[in-house]
Amino acid sequence: MAIRTVNDIFLSLVARNLPRVMMRKEGDSWVPISCQDLYRSVRGTAHALQEWGIAKGDRVAILSENRPEWAIADFAALLIGAITVPVYATLTEQQAAFLLGDSGARLMFVSSEKQLEKVLAIQPQTSIQKIVVMDDVKTSLAFPMRRLMTEERPQADSQLEDKARAISPDDPASIIYTSGTTGTPKGAVLTHGNLAANITHSLTGFDIGPNDVSVSFLPLSHVTARHADYALFYRGATLAYCPFFEEVPHALREVKPTIFVAVPRVYEKIYNQAVQSTKAFPKNAVYKWALSVGREAKPETLAGRQPRRVAWKLADKLVFSKIREGMGGRARLYVSGGAPLGRELAEWYAAIGIRIHEGYGLTETSPVIAVNNPRDHKIGTVGKTLTNVEVRFAEDGELLVRGPSVFAQYWNRPEETDAAFIDGWFKTGDIGNIDADGFLSITDRKKDLIKTSGGKFIAPQPLESSLKHNALVSEAIVVGDRRKFPAVLIVPDFALLEQWARENQLAFSSRADLVSSPHVRALYDSMVHSLNENLARFEKLKKFIIIGEEFSSENGMLTPSMKLRRRVVEERYRAQIEALYFQTEVEVPVRPN
Repeated sequence: MAIRTVNDIFLSLVARNLPRVMMRKEGDSWVPISCQDLYRSVRGTAHALQEWGIAKGDRVAILSENRPEWAIADFAALLIGAITVPVYATLTEQQAAFLLGDSGARLMFVSSEKQLEKVLAIQPQTSIQKIVVMDDVKTSLAFPMRRLMTEERPQADSQLEDKARAISPDDPASIIYTSGTTGTPKGAVLTHGNLAANITHSLTGFDIGPNDVSVSFLPLSHVTARHADYALFYRGATLAYCPFFEEVPHALREVKPTIFVAVPRVYEKIYNQAVQSTKAFPKNAVYKWALSVGREAKPETLAGRQPRRVAWKLADKLVFSKIREGMGGRARLYVSGGAPLGRELAEWYAAIGIRIHEGYGLTETSPVIAVNNPRDHKIGTVGKTLTNVEVRFAEDGELLVRGPSVFAQYWNRPEETDAAFIDGWFKTGDIGNIDADGFLSITDRKKDLIKTSGGKFIAPQPLESSLKHNALVSEAIVVGDRRKFPAVLIVPDFALLEQWARENQLAFSSRADLVSSPHVRALYDSMVHSLNENLARFEKLKKFIIIGEEFSSENGMLTPSMKLRRRVVEERYRAQIEALYFQTEVEVPVRPN
């Protein structure tokens, strides 16, 4: 069935009449949800929205962790022509108030009593007239969603389906607010046609069907997770919802997904855990041997073939299979998106027999522009561009895009919409290139490029990715724009650093005390030295600062989608950065090329 709208995805899904299309955790068991169950819940919710006066073009907000009710609320609103506005569950009251006020949402779904209290506190600042709560909360201030999903409705299903099919590809489906790494979030208006076109073309080369299952744990307020779930629904795969990140390891072991979709931070955590768990002898010797065997077999892995050598099979049994067990042990497709994966990390996974299909896109492009797939794959790239997307490069190397998946406008921001385009091409803000085989590589964000006072341009992301490949580095932020040389701010993985300190009998009373230790400075000095050996002289990091706090969305250093707020970090540590360029005690000696 050709799909023109998101409603077509839903209707094609329920037409399959599958016995299991979702799963939710209840107690110790994963309970299946059939196509009929999903249809009944969506139908009941959609009818209730209409009875409350929600009509085509009205905005309906969803503030919730990942759970079946998220998708049910989304589909119900879209079927009647309403526009859904996802709100991150981790946002503060005032951050949520901005999104609700800016979008003009009239109705809101919330997951829990905690989220209900957040919305009630800011409701006078918004246009929210009715709140629906997903959990069973005793309150007169919100309507229970369970009642909407189970209550019998007299209206004929054909009326709802006719309304759903009448929605045009040009009709807005969702306002998704960008992460706001540099300023106030903007609401990208994505139409039904934008999302549907992106689904069909991004699935090219992927063999996915009703026998597949995936754990949905990336926040559905982020376009990457939303796109992945729509795509899996379209192919009839089962989605097992995991609402909280700390529950993901347990969910993976129980559900045993065949498709693993994650952002680079998740892949980094798995890598770090593997490195730490094999530190001690004799595990370390076995791990190093297995990794050397895996590196020799990388061409086979990257070609989509399982290596046949006896040594590889032994390495797989002793080491690689144990790492895969942490991801459920049954995955056959691994996908990464939302941020750059980093070549070194991709190489490590290839060495342990896992080929990660990295993709690239933005909220404004619904999101996929390019993606590696089992048929066309090249490590270190983000794949070939989708067949319905056109790309070209501006004179300064910025990637420009146009096609049916490119957004229509920023909500209520005509000037910023105009500024986002040039001659009908969307300006991605990313610098990249396409090789002779048609594979796209993204080297950095245009606004993040560093120009030294000597006129040399430095792309910080590759340097940062290399440093973060060390398990003891949680974040790395290269600075040095308009300076004589680049430097780097390093945020340790404090759990691992504290463990290292204890193993080396290094006493400390606080994190600030720990990061100021000469022994710790020497440890990170060696990491920077190692990186510098492979850099051009103008790229070498001459100084560094070790930060004594973790970065999170709560302290404003990361966006809700876990992207670095580079400008916020630089502003917070402006005094230390300024001092860095006027002192020498942490200078890293630069070896001549």
